[in-house]
Amino acid sequence: MARRLAAAAAYGGGGLSLLGAAGYGLLRLQAKLARRTITGRPLGGPPDPDGLYGSGDGTPLSFVVAGDSAAAGYGVETAEETPGALLAAGLAEVAHRPVALTTVAQVGAQTADLADQLDHAEAAAPDVALLIIGGNDITHQVKLTESVRLLDEAVRRLREAGCQVVVGTCPDLGTIRPIGQPLRWLARRASRQLAAAQTIAVVAAGGRTVSLGSILGPEFDAAPGELFSEDQFHPSSAGYAHAAAAVLPSLIGALGLWAPGDELPEAVRGDSVLPVSIAAVAAADHAGTEVAAATVGGRAGGPRGPWAQLRNRRRRPLPDAPERV
Repeated sequence: MARRLAAAAAYGGGGLSLLGAAGYGLLRLQAKLARRTITGRPLGGPPDPDGLYGSGDGTPLSFVVAGDSAAAGYGVETAEETPGALLAAGLAEVAHRPVALTTVAQVGAQTADLADQLDHAEAAAPDVALLIIGGNDITHQVKLTESVRLLDEAVRRLREAGCQVVVGTCPDLGTIRPIGQPLRWLARRASRQLAAAQTIAVVAAGGRTVSLGSILGPEFDAAPGELFSEDQFHPSSAGYAHAAAAVLPSLIGALGLWAPGDELPEAVRGDSVLPVSIAAVAAADHAGTEVAAATVGGRAGGPRGPWAQLRNRRRRPLPDAPERV
């Protein structure tokens, strides 16, 4: 990952004329050292969390999790620690009905892999889907426009099937400890650019986004020993719990499960309605910020483009011990 990122930084941002030969050599050295650290501590595959969570009356809600290793929960030891299990248990608690979890996320997946994942998810007839994707697009030098186009297609496909969609945008690769400066700065910049572009596309396609860049940013940077797993690249169980707590309110909102007063924007939290392009950039810099389509005076857009609601939702506590039934 780090080696590919170094090459992308050198050749994707204007070539050696920007970095200079010495600068590129430094990036290659940093990438080599980071690769040794990460690959020297391999983890087991993610556990399978699929099943029925919670109890209550009514038909179970169908919840699908798609995307890459961050969606699959790579780095944890038990199914109950995966983000899918944590979120399924949280949704069941709020909805007062069971939640059937289907995980199609795969370690190493890129946005191009979402189409195949959704082929497998169709049988579950999902009511709501969570997509976490983007990090591997950066490390594999996928063009931003291509990455965003494929995400747009995936979100529209789910929405046309009647499924609500929440997208956890590209995590902040600049938080990875084995990567030194200036490679870390380049990683952060690329991650946030993709996250902002993802937000604009997802909102236009009828979904909503949650910024994971900053969730996996300042908090992870402040407590790497607690929030990263042994490979220093993927989150630990505590790290996934932090990310899941940021995503849960948006899943609840997408399904219309909030009480009416809980959905009202709050100025004291920094909630606001902005052009989607501005909201996307702001979300990339603030932990757990949700962006969804909005109207102003009955209009979906203004002189500067479509409107978007920026919400800094309070995090809802997750159940301590989610269990499958």
